Amino acid sequence: MTMPVRQALRIGGYILQQRLRGRTKFPLLVELEPLFACNLKCAGCGKIQHPADVLKRRMPVEQAVAAVEECGAPMVSIAGGEPLMHPQIAEMVREFVNRKTYVFLCTNALLIPKKIDQFEPSPYFAWTVHLDGLRERHDASVCKEGVFDEAVAAVRECRRRGFRVTTNTTFFNTDSPQTVIDVLNYLNDDLQVDEMMISPGYAYEKAPDQEHFLGVRETRELFRKAFAGGNRRRWRFNHTPLFLDFLEGRVDFPCTAWAIPSYSLFGWQRPCYLMSDGYAATYRELVEETDWDAYGRGRDPRCANCMAHCGYEPTAVFATLSSLKESLRAVRGH
Repeated sequence: MTMPVRQALRIGGYILQQRLRGRTKFPLLVELEPLFACNLKCAGCGKIQHPADVLKRRMPVEQAVAAVEECGAPMVSIAGGEPLMHPQIAEMVREFVNRKTYVFLCTNALLIPKKIDQFEPSPYFAWTVHLDGLRERHDASVCKEGVFDEAVAAVRECRRRGFRVTTNTTFFNTDSPQTVIDVLNYLNDDLQVDEMMISPGYAYEKAPDQEHFLGVRETRELFRKAFAGGNRRRWRFNHTPLFLDFLEGRVDFPCTAWAIPSYSLFGWQRPCYLMSDGYAATYRELVEETDWDAYGRGRDPRCANCMAHCGYEPTAVFATLSSLKESLRAVRGH
């Protein structure tokens, strides 16, 4: 795990505070979706399937800040849609940074050249660029040629200007251990991004392509082979070693979706940003009135093949901090 020391200490201290207060459910990070509109039509995403009137809506900055402050999460991941299409996105980021909330701005990077002058480097801010493979695979994933080259150019410019840059890569059943290795080697060694996040694709009900999502067995086999030979030890992941163990099938965890809740134009989404069983007006309502025991693999059939980091990385984080051995392992990055 390559999380900056300041951030790691902040998150560890925050979790300790919650436990001392007797809170059993609390957020680590909010998945904030201030819009659903996007400038791409990716085959594995269903966000732009919303009606036209919904796609035109933009969340006010004040509403976004109030939601994150209400739940008290120390981190926020701003997604969408494409958040750089929001006319006040830079102001929104500044408001969070001023409050010392760690911000990950998730983007396909196409609008970075146009918007980058509105942002400033900060230890509380990172671009999170979506890259699902090398040129051919990524462009096929986003259904548009040339996107990979534009995204890579944007990453290089962000790094040149002193920004933290992370990446998020989703893998499908069209991937092989070698394609996983190839893209992670490229991001780690050639682009030299600060941190990388990975996740097996989850079957969005509205996604145009329903044939290429991974099952649990396929996920474990894919990552077990890709991580063989010590590869995972040298890659700069923004994941705990226990989450990587989980992807390989070495350990199993229950889902803790309440720790990475999703807040969108509709409110707090039940139970997570991958599924929609209604919305709550407040985070407290989400936590207290959602039947969390009804979700997860072995409980809800929709969860049967889910191994996404939004549900299982928090569990791995809690398990890591509950064990001196695992905490030391996380520090070493093994």
